[in-house]
Amino acid sequence: MFFILQTDPYQSKREQMVKTQIVARGISNREVIEAMLKVERHKLVPENMRANAYSDSPLPIGGGQTISQPYIVAYMTDILRPKPGMTVLEVGTGSGYQAAVLAEIVKEVYTIEIVAQLGLRAEKALKAMGYDNIHVKIGDGYQGWPEKGPFDAIIVTAAAQKIPPPLIAQLNEGGRMIIPVGPSGGAQQLMLVEKSKGKTKITKMLPVRFVPFTRDSLQHGESSTLNMH
Repeated sequence: MFFILQTDPYQSKREQMVKTQIVARGISNREVIEAMLKVERHKLVPENMRANAYSDSPLPIGGGQTISQPYIVAYMTDILRPKPGMTVLEVGTGSGYQAAVLAEIVKEVYTIEIVAQLGLRAEKALKAMGYDNIHVKIGDGYQGWPEKGPFDAIIVTAAAQKIPPPLIAQLNEGGRMIIPVGPSGGAQQLMLVEKSKGKTKITKMLPVRFVPFTRDSLQHGESSTLNMH
C-alpha cells in the first residue's frame, strides 16, 4: 500500500478557476494562463477567506480593502503583453497577487503601496512564497519609481482622475500601461496607454469600478467589483 502526497490541496480549485473564469472569458495567452495556474492565491488572502480564494469575486483583505477577482487580474496582465526579460511597475500592491502573477512571467516587478500595513504584509507573504524578483516600496505611486525606470509596462490598480504624467514619463519606448480612469463611484474606463516614437496613444478598453487612486494617508486597495462582460 502507498499514498500519494498532495502538496497543494488548492490545485484543483485553481485549475477550475482558470478554466471557468479565465479561459472561458477569452483569455488565451499561454503565459498568463500558466501564471494564473501557478500562483497560490490562497496564500495572499486572510486565513478565514482561503476557502473562497479562487471564487469569481473580489475578497476582503483587511482594512476595508479587497483582492481583485481573478478575471480582472488576468485581463489586465494580458493587455500588458508581458514577456520574459521585461521590467514592470505596479502602482497599488494590495494583497500582492497581481505582482505575483506578473513575476511568473517577467524579469522584475517593482510595486508601490501607499498603505504601509498592506504593503508590508504583501512583501512578507511574497518573500515566503519565494518571489525574489518582486520589490515592494511603501509610498505615493503617483510619482512612480523613477530611479528604477523606465519600465517596459506599468499597471495601476486604483482609479485616477487622470493619467499621472510621471507614469507616462517612466514608460519605455514601445511600452504599455493599463490604468482605470474616472471618478470615485462614477463611470470609469480601463485605459491602455501606448508609447511609440515619442507619441502617446490612449485607448478605452473596458468599463470598470475601482477604488480611488490615493495620494495621502487614506487607505486604498486593489479594486472593487468589476462590471463583468
